[in-house]
Amino acid sequence: MPDYILAIDQGTTSTRAILFDHRGQPKSQAQQEFEQIFPHDGWVEHDPEAIWESTLSVCRKAMEKLNIDTSHISCIGITNQRETTIVWDKNTGKPVYNAIVWQDRRTAAQCEQLKADGFEDMVHAKTGLLLDPYFSATKIAWILDHQPGLRAQAEQGELLFGTVDSYLLWRLSDGISHKTDATNASRTLIYNIHSGEWDNELLELFNIPAAILPEVLDSSASFGDTNVFDHSIPITGIAGDQQAALFGQTCFEPGMVKSTYGTGCFMILNTGDQAVDSQHRMLTTIGYQLNGKPSYAIEGSIFVAGAAIQWLRDGLQLISKAKHTEKLASKANPDANVYMVPAFTGLGAPYWDPQARGALLGLTRDTGIEEVVAAGILSVCYQTRDLLEAMNKDGANLPDTLRVDGGMVKNNWFVQSLADTLATRVQRPTITETTALGAAYLAGLQLGIFESLEQLADLWQCDNTFESAIDDNQRNRRYKGWLEAVERVKSKPELTH
Repeated sequence: MPDYILAIDQGTTSTRAILFDHRGQPKSQAQQEFEQIFPHDGWVEHDPEAIWESTLSVCRKAMEKLNIDTSHISCIGITNQRETTIVWDKNTGKPVYNAIVWQDRRTAAQCEQLKADGFEDMVHAKTGLLLDPYFSATKIAWILDHQPGLRAQAEQGELLFGTVDSYLLWRLSDGISHKTDATNASRTLIYNIHSGEWDNELLELFNIPAAILPEVLDSSASFGDTNVFDHSIPITGIAGDQQAALFGQTCFEPGMVKSTYGTGCFMILNTGDQAVDSQHRMLTTIGYQLNGKPSYAIEGSIFVAGAAIQWLRDGLQLISKAKHTEKLASKANPDANVYMVPAFTGLGAPYWDPQARGALLGLTRDTGIEEVVAAGILSVCYQTRDLLEAMNKDGANLPDTLRVDGGMVKNNWFVQSLADTLATRVQRPTITETTALGAAYLAGLQLGIFESLEQLADLWQCDNTFESAIDDNQRNRRYKGWLEAVERVKSKPELTH
């Protein structure tokens, strides 16, 4: 069998390709950023062609670095930014509108109206999700209503919808394979996570024609083949980025939890075959699905994590490189009561307040760059505690260890602050690119490169463990200040109840 698994990690701000060997070790990678489009306040879009072109580019560059061609690649796994919505012409492959990104809030009013009309309980019972513009359904409807004729085309089967995985799969298979996996389907607001199918009642509610929907498969399955490179390669694994990270962190047992710190922060707790219904505005979702059997999870989504550091760099221009934050934050006054609430696109779990906006609070004359940078990093720690507190109230069996990954966890000051804020042991794995690794694991499982979940669990290695270094009084005083800061920016306090 060929030597490598190619993982395509299509993220919110960049696309990455990583070649893993059959032991799950990364051997080559390439990454390319692409343009973020902001047409109006709260609107976020991507050019699907830019996503596609960046995908081809990084795949080729990763192979060039190893001086191999596609004959050395056994299979492909795809992981992707979730909820981001693309509708394209079935005959030409041309998108009818830009991709509407998961961060986009343009359909907030529609979601509020559906809530006011009493539909949220029904939607939540079927999907495990909340009525929020974060998810795909209202984005699909907006695109179909964006210009005359699109809805008629959709109803006649001339248009196709997909999250980014489906779009890439369709392009890679030269228009043959229109499929997705259960994890991505579970984020659309029109997929019933209990019956495992697109839900007719939800399709009617959101006015979405069934003809545009992809076929839903397991996360490890035969999705199709690609011939866009030199040789045909099977595509055998797909999962949304956060579920892929859960899989890459080998959180296969109920009660295991991981948190990924990329553009946003996403914490997922494995609940096994039980779809736990959160009473504290967390999401019930499919963690992964193998052999037709879903493994469920509770998830908390924070919209802004690494994006707060990007804002410090690009917006305020306080730093020139993200890696400089570690040294600056370590010099900050630990007694400064400066809080950043990075609600640039609203607040995610457990608040779900799309109208909230960001703020810097507690500034004094002796506040410097160090304190502002530290506040930006600590905002991610506090938001993570918000998620754990909500999971705890839902009765989840919380472990004493949190596995973390993503770009931010290279920052030791951040990970130590996380352990301090949570009073929880935090483990950073040797391979922090666990999103791509999860896609590779899923792809390899389908081909028998990896024989079992137990074998994968044995491959996980810890790079460093962080324990809390502060007392409960200090920890709780800081968190109380955070909660007070959040109250200052919330637009609708009732959303927290």
